[in-house]
Amino acid sequence: MLAAFVGTVLFSLILARVTLEPSAASAGVVHSNTDPGASIRLYLEGGSVREAAKQLGGNILLGVPFGMLLPVLLPQARGLVRVAAVTAVVMTLVELIQGSLVTGRAFDVDDVILNTAGALLGYLVLGRRMGRAVHPRRRHWWHRLTRRGDRAPAHGSALPPAR
Repeated sequence: MLAAFVGTVLFSLILARVTLEPSAASAGVVHSNTDPGASIRLYLEGGSVREAAKQLGGNILLGVPFGMLLPVLLPQARGLVRVAAVTAVVMTLVELIQGSLVTGRAFDVDDVILNTAGALLGYLVLGRRMGRAVHPRRRHWWHRLTRRGDRAPAHGSALPPAR
């Protein structure tokens, strides 16, 4: 648990450094993107392979630690859909802050999509196992009934005698 906490702090510092650092040089170049897939298409069609790999791969890699650490620190967020939902919300907030408060940065919905894909990858590769190792599966009421032998009687054998 301590390692996950330290990992989260380090991840947060890297995330803040990468996404919230002003870039005055690109202030006039950046534009917000609310059209899903537009930035991804732009990088794949128009830019160099190196730039596309840097932008797309970087955003995917940025989400991987989130998918690995989230199930350890927040066991309620375990599961593919929950990891995706929490990641999408957090990354949307980061993008909104980045777009509105940081010079030379803009909101890009494709960054949220790629970060979420990375988190899902991190969850599937390691996060699921790490979450289960630290927080074993909880027993539901129906598991407790079958474990204690409180099963239904077998074909009327435990019924009281008729009078």
